[in-house]
Amino acid sequence: MIICLTSANDSGGVPDSSRLDRCLFGIAHEDSNALAELYDCTSASVYAFALSILKNTQDAEDVLHDCYLQIYSAAPRYQSSKKPMAWILTITRNLCLLKLRERRKTADIPPENWEPYLEACETVSLEDRLILTECMELLSDEERQIVILHAVAGFKHRETAKFLALPLSTILSKYNRAIKKLKNHIGEED
Repeated sequence: MIICLTSANDSGGVPDSSRLDRCLFGIAHEDSNALAELYDCTSASVYAFALSILKNTQDAEDVLHDCYLQIYSAAPRYQSSKKPMAWILTITRNLCLLKLRERRKTADIPPENWEPYLEACETVSLEDRLILTECMELLSDEERQIVILHAVAGFKHRETAKFLALPLSTILSKYNRAIKKLKNHIGEED
């Protein structure tokens, strides 16, 4: 049995790469517990990333499901580069883009769809929930994705740049601009 002891939710960051590699190795060798362990370690980040792109909870749940089916199928071909989470989020991103092409959806996430997810995240404080709710309403799609990947999923800006195929300088400036936009909005409300 492969055990993933450190999840994104436990540590507030990206799950341990070596443990995720072991989970993927287990999946490739038909270890029935490895997929469950990988799911426990990564599902919150995969769902948050999918939701930030698709802006629809049902579509994000579909992508979450499809992502782990694709991981199960592709695990025997997985080559460890010590960045398994990047591999998983690349699968997620590709599935999201496919879903967007299929449905051509651009609808916003209604607060009633986003808030239950935030409440389920034990590591997201009440203050963070308020900020993230503001993100959903105030930020552009790209800014929202950058903030979600950094603030919710715990990825470094460098990793976010790779996921979104943007230069690091662009990620840093858009992240800082998004945070300033939020601070200004929150300051106006006070």
